[in-house]
Amino acid sequence: NRSFGKSKVSIVERLVNNLMRTEVYTGKKAKSLGAVKDAFEIIAVRTKKNPVQVLVEALENAAPREEITRLQFGGISVPKAVDIAPCRRLDIALRNIAKGTVDDSFKNKKPVEECLADELILASKGDMNSFSVAKKEEIERVASSAR
Repeated sequence: NRSFGKSKVSIVERLVNNLMRTEVYTGKKAKSLGAVKDAFEIIAVRTKKNPVQVLVEALENAAPREEITRLQFGGISVPKAVDIAPCRRLDIALRNIAKGTVDDSFKNKKPVEECLADELILASKGDMNSFSVAKKEEIERVASSAR
């Protein structure tokens, strides 16, 4: 429970932990770990690359560089574009990948492992069909308008 203790945890385990945010996987770490393991096997077969490398490329492409914050000037709040700290960039990218995966597999016949593999492959290519990359572009677009 130390601040920035998460920086000592591997990114694969942080992805597993982020998958446990929704009602399907809440507290079910073994189930979430199995889903990530199966997704990595699917990625290895489809791309013929190391799945952890695909995850790293996906995180690079899904991490936003700037976002907006609200500044109070008297009685009005003004949006202002600010740079994002590296730790927060990684947090947002992991959260968006996990959210996109769970949203994609909800009310869908495709299992969560396949949805996670698709999300990671699309995000590693920087494809706009990926939820996390689309979210990043949206955040950066809003920030550039608030500059």
